[in-house]
Amino acid sequence: MKILGLTGSVGMGKSTAAAMLRQMGVPVYDADAAVHRMMGKGGIAVARVAAAFPGVAKDGAIDRRALGKRVFGDDAAMTRLEAIIHPLVRQDESRFLAAMRRRRAKLVVMDVPLLFESGRQHRYDATLVVTAPDFLQRARVLARPGMTEATLAAIKARQMPDAEKRRRADFIVPSGLGRALTWRRLRQVLRRFLMDKESRI
Repeated sequence: MKILGLTGSVGMGKSTAAAMLRQMGVPVYDADAAVHRMMGKGGIAVARVAAAFPGVAKDGAIDRRALGKRVFGDDAAMTRLEAIIHPLVRQDESRFLAAMRRRRAKLVVMDVPLLFESGRQHRYDATLVVTAPDFLQRARVLARPGMTEATLAAIKARQMPDAEKRRRADFIVPSGLGRALTWRRLRQVLRRFLMDKESRI
């Protein structure tokens, strides 16, 4: 089974690319969705996060907006949160991969926002970065409910620059030139990756 790591900075179109891959029939692990589940009502991370950040729990779940206000812009707080969440995500990811191996999947995609930042690229056979122009990234993110310039700046400060991600990636897919092109490039990536994991485009 080949494992392709999918990533991209905030607002670059990674979630759209992941959705397209699912439409192509590729199993995709969504690290963000896993975190949402863990911090949702009854989630495995709720008690630990609530203990580390008193006041962010509500009705048995973590209020993500309240938590964001506590950690964005505070490196020490973000480090404490990541120390709780990252090991849980790695365990969840391992369970997903084990299940896919039992199903004899030929290819899986791991959708991981902080793939390079966390050093997880070495766990996969190749990496794919979704990218878009800066102006489009900014417009997409600021259109989200509750998003501000300050929050965007804090998020970007925690992420590796897009240029560096593109430099490290095995495959690069644009998302700012139309859905048809993104779809076509993803198809090309899958063909080349399955033929030779060392191929680059």
